Amino acid sequence: MADPSSYRPKPGQIPDSPGVYKFRDEHGRVIYVGKAKSLRQRLSSYFQDLAGLHPRTRTMVTTAASVEWTVVSTEVEALQLEYSWIKEYDPRFNVKYRDDKSYPSLAVTLNEEFPRVQVMRGPKKKGVRYFGPYAHAWAIRETVDLMLRVFPVRTCSAGVFKRSAQIGRPCLLGYIGKCSAPCVGRVTPQEHRELAEEFCDFMAGRTGAYIRRLEQRMHDAAEEMEYEKAARLRDDVEALRRAMEKSAVVLADATDADLIAVAEDELEAAVQIFHVRGGRVRGQRGWVTDKVEAVDTAGLVEHALQQLYGEEKGDAVPKEVLVPALPDPVGPVGQWLTERRGSRVDLRIPQRGDKKDLMATVQRNAAQALALHKTKRASDLTTRSRALEEITEALGLDSAPLRIECFDISHLQGQDVVASMVVFEDGLARKSEYRRFQIKSFEGQDDVRSMHEVVGRRFRRYLAEQQKAGEWSEENAVEENGDGPVRTDDDRPKRFAYPPQLVVVDGGQPQVAAARRALDDLGISDVAVCGLAKRLEEVWLPDDDDPVVLPRTSEGLYLLQRVRDEAHRFAISYQRSKRAKTMKAGPLDAVAGLGETRKRALIKHFGSVKRLRAATVEQICETPGIGRKTAETIAAALAATAPPAPAVNTATGEIMDDAEE
Repeated sequence: MADPSSYRPKPGQIPDSPGVYKFRDEHGRVIYVGKAKSLRQRLSSYFQDLAGLHPRTRTMVTTAASVEWTVVSTEVEALQLEYSWIKEYDPRFNVKYRDDKSYPSLAVTLNEEFPRVQVMRGPKKKGVRYFGPYAHAWAIRETVDLMLRVFPVRTCSAGVFKRSAQIGRPCLLGYIGKCSAPCVGRVTPQEHRELAEEFCDFMAGRTGAYIRRLEQRMHDAAEEMEYEKAARLRDDVEALRRAMEKSAVVLADATDADLIAVAEDELEAAVQIFHVRGGRVRGQRGWVTDKVEAVDTAGLVEHALQQLYGEEKGDAVPKEVLVPALPDPVGPVGQWLTERRGSRVDLRIPQRGDKKDLMATVQRNAAQALALHKTKRASDLTTRSRALEEITEALGLDSAPLRIECFDISHLQGQDVVASMVVFEDGLARKSEYRRFQIKSFEGQDDVRSMHEVVGRRFRRYLAEQQKAGEWSEENAVEENGDGPVRTDDDRPKRFAYPPQLVVVDGGQPQVAAARRALDDLGISDVAVCGLAKRLEEVWLPDDDDPVVLPRTSEGLYLLQRVRDEAHRFAISYQRSKRAKTMKAGPLDAVAGLGETRKRALIKHFGSVKRLRAATVEQICETPGIGRKTAETIAAALAATAPPAPAVNTATGEIMDDAEE
């Protein structure tokens, strides 16, 4: 635990101006990002008596080892910089909203020559128009199915579209009138784009004028005794009205607004958002967060606004945003939203009428979401803490292993040997920290030597990163002046910069001894090592002849199993991807007339290309479907593409030109 006074800036060093600040831990990792109207007042509040700080703030300042800041000219600029840094560094002590589910949206790909209507999830793409998000994908499909009668826009995939164009026949939707069939030239690209734009206008809320126009065309057709056309237009109007009925009118004045509500307790908060377009609820979404910093409702609202509109521009930001509490100060946030939209955005608390009633509904949804989340997560938080405590006690560690790294080796009969490294922090997988390795060792290598190699490579990279960080610190010593410390972001630790408290290997005593030996060779003694053997799920320690046997019901054993199984899954997936690439671009591709079926038969029969290369012509002929002439061709092709022996450094015994992925 660090003493905040050890890195507290000297009096007068912090400027009294707007800015954004970062707290870093002892490894240089950014753990908290904040903004302030006055950096001097805000930062000084962190260095008061620890007893007077919020418990989570106290944890943050004692975890940190340094603080730095950047001065900006306005509070709006500070808001923008804070958002970009939170997105870049993902600090562990900042409020991080997690979607309580993956919400689908209705998307129109206006960036294509023939725009397509489809259901999309995940990050938004440039040139695609989005509507929603919706609670369920089936709700989108029901709406689209009704509207395709009036707006027959393409919904097929690129493969189906290309195939229909090649054979000159549209798909089923083209025959039943739910697609204008641009694939076979029934409409021009311009006519199809106009259909897509009309579809977007209708979904954006401009419904009344379009329905009135269809009704007028229906009456005109009836007067001209074109009864079939009039009946078709009547059915079109009815279909659009049914699509509109899917979302009830909640605001009578065709309002475009987002309503944000927050439900919170001392530890967690839930945020619910209703997207209202044209007076109708077009979408709903929710977020949940752990309150890892001392933040009130206004602060949670500000973070929600950043999360919601940080990547949005134009009409995606509504004219009106209704919130339960206004950020303090509200001016910079309102100006930032206005800049995102390009016109004025009204950010306010609803006081009366329909908007206040709808806000109460959103608030009830937020309270229900928090209650449901706490029901699901309460046991998870408890069991994760208990699991770490049990591992600490069983392995005799000085402190709980908040960061665990697990290594696994995977190969296919000695070929395509790879390794995986997965990371769990606070008992949860941190997939952005996962790494994978190609093992390049001697002939006849085994899992033990591979484990020694990969653990050594991982921690050599860690030591190199530490040395690089030390050199940066010496060369860029900060001069003390009135503006305080100024640092660039080029010193961000990369890849292997953070050491674990515990290394877990998939295997028994030999693999554990190999990992411990790799750490000892590098002079690393503050990282614990253990292994988990699959057969009896025994935990092995480097210097013990007998394993540690945890109870089958132990939460600690369950966590170690999850870590081990995740490393195994990650290694297997990498090994299979390499094997698939070998099949697609391997030496057998050079054999003329050898198709995929016979390639697979050869690999299945011999197990690997290496064994196939060592086989005689007679042995190759034993493969089903392979004749003597083909076998001779295969043997000649493999002999011509035999790989050279690897170059070895005679001084160190290591393979030259080592590479990692």
